[in-house]
Amino acid sequence: MSGHHAHRDLPSRRSGRPVITAAAAAFILLAAGACTSSASTGAPAVAVANNGPAGHKPALTGAGSTFDAPFFSVAFARYPQQHPGVTIGYSAVGSSAGIAAFSARQVDFGASDVPMTAREQAAATGGPVTQVPVALGGEGVVYNLSLPAGARLHLTGPVLAAIFLGQITRWNDPAIAALNADVSLPPARINVVHRSDGSGTTYIFSNYLSSVDPGWASKVGTGKTLPWPTGEGAEGNGGVAAAVNRTAFSIGYVEQAYSQGLLLPFVALRNQAGNYVIPSAQSVAADAAQKPGITPADFSIVNEPGAPSYPISGYSWALVYTRQKTQATGQALVTMLDWLTHDGQASAAANGYVPLPAQIQQLARTTLQQVTGPNGTHLLS
Repeated sequence: MSGHHAHRDLPSRRSGRPVITAAAAAFILLAAGACTSSASTGAPAVAVANNGPAGHKPALTGAGSTFDAPFFSVAFARYPQQHPGVTIGYSAVGSSAGIAAFSARQVDFGASDVPMTAREQAAATGGPVTQVPVALGGEGVVYNLSLPAGARLHLTGPVLAAIFLGQITRWNDPAIAALNADVSLPPARINVVHRSDGSGTTYIFSNYLSSVDPGWASKVGTGKTLPWPTGEGAEGNGGVAAAVNRTAFSIGYVEQAYSQGLLLPFVALRNQAGNYVIPSAQSVAADAAQKPGITPADFSIVNEPGAPSYPISGYSWALVYTRQKTQATGQALVTMLDWLTHDGQASAAANGYVPLPAQIQQLARTTLQQVTGPNGTHLLS
């Protein structure tokens, strides 16, 4: 393609990002087996690991998004050090399973990369739900393909959609070759890897594809679970990353922190401005800056304009009941989430996420101020 030599890869600091720590990796692995069915509630049975000395109270429990897990594992280990007597356990079971566990009151809070719908909120057994933005990150498209040193795969949104639709099946397909004229691509079959569980990461990815490709929008659409036309399913962000890492000629999508320990390369994806960009703190922040006002009903920030914007970016949300069942747990929960969305964002920056913009931190605090104890008193002034 004639434009191939004219484009530029926008910079990232990928080489400077830390790998997932051993503690974070262990945390993710512990949580990976926690999602089992519960015949009595239809919600997953959630196994919770407490990050703090045994016997300390109150003990907060949460479940949901694997997108958040590397950030949460570090932040929730730090919090009890600064707030002795509080323990936090979080099971990374996926957004859909987290919503189910939260709705069944199996945990104190849920986490999802897509806010609960009105229907989901109506089904929650603890009453009205308050949804708080807690994390901002990008989803990288990772691949297992040998390219010359220094080369990176380049794709557009419509070509990526065609791969996940099963319409482009070989790496040397003319549509891919035209975007990568400087490298020789093999004729090998493309092995597509996608999420098998209900996933907010999938929602953000499919929301992006729907925004750039009418064929995807009409055939598959946007959702946490999808009728995948092709590919292998894997559970959790960690499962997708592992599957791509072990499968030659594969491609998948993961929250960007999950590529770090495996050193999987990111696709350079063409954004709305025509630049080829990979996820980084700078490119995700640039995308988010184009839409400074978000709400649980208007939250999508995929494919925003701007020369440096990375187009598969999104927020994740904590789910809490607006009227807490007990004063002590409610107070501890609101205080922790206020810390997480402010001082705790240092752990986000250190683990491949983007600190919440100032206006989103303020939105989080304003939202938490709506939460009350059982007698209706507000828990955060």
